[in-house]
This record gives sequence, structure tokens and C-alpha cells, in this order.
Amino acid sequence: MIMTMIILYTMLFQQPSVYDYSFTSIDGKKINLADFKGKQLLLVNTASKCGFTKQYKELQELHEQYGDKLIVIGFPSDNFGNQEYGNNEEIAEFCEKNFGVNFILSEKVDVKGEDQTALFKYLTEAENPDFKGDINWNFEKFLINKDGKLAHRYRSKVTPLDKEITKQIL
Repeated sequence: MIMTMIILYTMLFQQPSVYDYSFTSIDGKKINLADFKGKQLLLVNTASKCGFTKQYKELQELHEQYGDKLIVIGFPSDNFGNQEYGNNEEIAEFCEKNFGVNFILSEKVDVKGEDQTALFKYLTEAENPDFKGDINWNFEKFLINKDGKLAHRYRSKVTPLDKEITKQIL
């Protein structure tokens, strides 16, 4: 009886983490974020036709330099100014051809608004030392700690290789 109550209490009051979410990769595979337990994650809403698109290059460098500690995942989105290609194949081709991207990309998703994915609803509402609320533009970044909690959030102008981010990689 006591064990049942402990399990029930844990289920009711356990704080959610990114490990509770999954997504579909750009090539159609289901990916559970729980598969990355023990590593930090950098989740970024991306777009191919944006003034910040050149950040793909630094995201790839971050992936290459810290890939043993940090998993970089891009989430292409067309929520800001119609700045993303129409389909996943075009997005993947653009990213690989122009920036050599081989870090994980999700299928095209909504990161805000009525059709916002559950993961980004969690990320924009999660407690963190920086700020909460809607994403303002493409290339906002969410740094997740090894416990699956949002550790820091960065606006678009903070580049992937900025010391604000790299000093947090453990």
C-alpha cells in the first residue's frame, strides 16, 4: 500500500522533462529524447531563409566539437515570416548542401501558435533562469541539462559558439 502511494505521488507530482517527449526526424524516424539521457541537448528552432540561417554553420561546428557531450537538434519551422521551405526533403537538401549539416533535424514543426508541438509548449513554459514565453524568431536556443531540464534559453542573436553557450557545456 505504501509503495503504491509513493508511485502515485511520484506520477502526480514529478516535474516533466524533455525526456517525456519525442519527435519525428526529417527522414521520418521517431526519436525519443529519453534516448539522450546523460547528455546535454541544444534544441533550436531553425529556418532556411532567415537572416540567422548562417547559424547552421556554427550549429554544425558545435556538433562536431562537442558531440560527445552535447546533442544538437534543429527543428525547422515556418512560423516566422514564411522563411522555411515547403517540405522536409527541400529542407534537408538545403541544410546539407549549404552547411554540411549532419546533426539531427526534425521534420518541419510549429514552435508557436495554435499548432505548437507539445515539446515547444513545454520549452516555452518551463522554469529556467532566463525567461519564459513565446519564441520571438527563428534560431532561439534551449539548452537542456543532463537531467532533462531546461538550463538556459537564448534568443536568436546569441550565436551557437557564443561563450554564453559554450561555457555551459559540461
